[in-house]
Amino acid sequence: MKVALVHDYLNEFGGAERVLLALSEIWPKAPIYTAFYREGSPAYERFKDKKIITSWVQKVPFFSTYLHSPLRFLAPLVWNSFDFSAFDVVVTSSSWYITKGFKKGPKTIEICYCHAPPRYLYGYPTSIEWQKYWPVRVYALFVNHFLRVYDFEAAQRVDYFIANSKNVQERIKKFYRRDSGMIFPPVDLPKTKQLSKVKKGDAYFLTVSRIVGAKGLQLAVEVANNLGFKLKVVGKPAGYGVEYQKIKRMAGENVEFLGYVSDSELVDLYAGARAFLALATDEEFGIAPVEAMLCGTPVVAYDGGGYRETVIQKKTGLFFDPPTAGSLTLAINTFIDMEEKGQFDPAFIRRHAQKFSKERFKREILKFVESKTKNAKF
Repeated sequence: MKVALVHDYLNEFGGAERVLLALSEIWPKAPIYTAFYREGSPAYERFKDKKIITSWVQKVPFFSTYLHSPLRFLAPLVWNSFDFSAFDVVVTSSSWYITKGFKKGPKTIEICYCHAPPRYLYGYPTSIEWQKYWPVRVYALFVNHFLRVYDFEAAQRVDYFIANSKNVQERIKKFYRRDSGMIFPPVDLPKTKQLSKVKKGDAYFLTVSRIVGAKGLQLAVEVANNLGFKLKVVGKPAGYGVEYQKIKRMAGENVEFLGYVSDSELVDLYAGARAFLALATDEEFGIAPVEAMLCGTPVVAYDGGGYRETVIQKKTGLFFDPPTAGSLTLAINTFIDMEEKGQFDPAFIRRHAQKFSKERFKREILKFVESKTKNAKF
């Protein structure tokens, strides 16, 4: 069975790229097709030993750094430049860049692992809130209308959808009118020695995210400033760096920005934290909170999105709502009280997170693909 893997683009290394990494382990000889990559980026470094095939926009100056967002209307031309007729199965990792609905042969089966329908097309907050500028609103009004039509039509050409959560499964049904399977993404960390919690005087809260809008980072910094607890932020600025500059100005001396860290360093940070803060209000799934739980660390999460599918209230963490400083402050104070009474069991938290393992993901993906191709005559 000849398999091709397709991914939006290779730049930051986040949850979607961890899915692609797991897919490439299932089919190690499969080429990876992508719109473009940024050489030297964290994602590119993870996949540079694979056969990577880019589209024509890779040769457009500044496209991978500045132009891919404002020129998003080129997405149909990007994907229509590929022809997957020579492949039996095309497995896509799809979110922002409308990565689906390709040119393929009559017997080619396309399976779309959907992280999310593009947020900017369906009214969800995005990492860069350009809508506050009226010229961009006018531009987006026209461009996004045509892209929504294209996105819907492309979704109808997919043979089978897999959603990364029940939350996304509902969005696929709502926006594409399509049924889908559901397989949680893989959560996997290096097998390093688990650390004991740091001393109370050095205790810190942790959040891990690309430093962009719609991730709740301003809320984390505001509450850390108000309560005076230590906050460590892992992640690199993305987009145009506007969000990073904003929260950097807000942050007190108790807030530390660590940038990109290795997986082994990340495990140490997860294991040493009092709690992980998961603050995005419309997260599709959220791999980082599950990674924290895999290290025995409880989570304080906004009560919405994919967090509801991974966090168990008062067992593996606490929810808060609405997404305000007052509500988060109350949740953190409640958490501290429960923590001091020993009401969070690290062993239970780890066992719960192990249900989202990479081995489970690979097994379920293979089972899904085999069930859809068993009667195919390639």
